[in-house]
Amino acid sequence: MITTRPAERRDVDAAARLAHDAYQHYAARIGRPPAPMEADYAAAVGDGTMWVAEDDNGLLGFIVLLDADDHLLLDNVAVDPLAQGRGVGAQLLAFAEVEASRRGYDRIKLYTNEAMTENLDYYLRKGYVETRRGEQDGYRRVFLTKTLGGRSEERPES
Repeated sequence: MITTRPAERRDVDAAARLAHDAYQHYAARIGRPPAPMEADYAAAVGDGTMWVAEDDNGLLGFIVLLDADDHLLLDNVAVDPLAQGRGVGAQLLAFAEVEASRRGYDRIKLYTNEAMTENLDYYLRKGYVETRRGEQDGYRRVFLTKTLGGRSEERPES
């Protein structure tokens, strides 16, 4: 059984290793380590913005969620490559939707690197809509939004 809980200080090293394992194969495509490989997971735990998915064998994935002006920002999500295909990512995305609604948001926004085509395809299958592309922090990013409650009002920016 996979459970989700707030991340704790004891999860920091495991989350950093998991992010490295989940994102390392993108470094060659991007030309540098993806941002999640260099993220400050101790700060995310300290800020209370990270949750982990685990089973009896340990950490399977995590998600970092940030409050924004009018939406919840899904800042980072990663699943251990050995746990992929078990529904961990889907469970974390569903958690984000519940959390967004609980906080009073009707939208979740996220971004991914345009070189991470598998991730982009995954988010589109999960109901996210591409709204724009552009450079941010030296990365070529694709920005996506999911409107909760079945509405799809946001359109791509021109």
